[in-house]
Amino acid sequence: MKFESVSPLLSVHDLVDALAFYQHTLGFSPAWSWGEPAEIAAVCRDNVEITLTRRADAKPVGASHLYLHVAGIDDYHAALVAAGVPMLVPIGDRPYGMRDFRIADPSGNELSIGQSLANVAGR
Repeated sequence: MKFESVSPLLSVHDLVDALAFYQHTLGFSPAWSWGEPAEIAAVCRDNVEITLTRRADAKPVGASHLYLHVAGIDDYHAALVAAGVPMLVPIGDRPYGMRDFRIADPSGNELSIGQSLANVAGR
């Protein structure tokens, strides 16, 4: 037996706004949507898929926290800062061996984004 991936499901206030943030600000691509109008949709970037839902039975909104492992942390951080994304936790090297920062989506779901210090260029 082997686990292949995980696709977290985040509850959001407004699915259209959430999709715009994940696609246009964070650089994800649309994967699929369900419903007319859509109540649930997914976005993908590389091997990461995040499902977003605005269904009445999906609660609570904005209560999730994900940790996304990336390559090129400093370039990605700079792009988000340039796009005006507020930082909840500034970028820094952590004692647990990661260089990371934290942001929130428009619904308050928190996204920590980090890279192993062993894999950060110049370290």
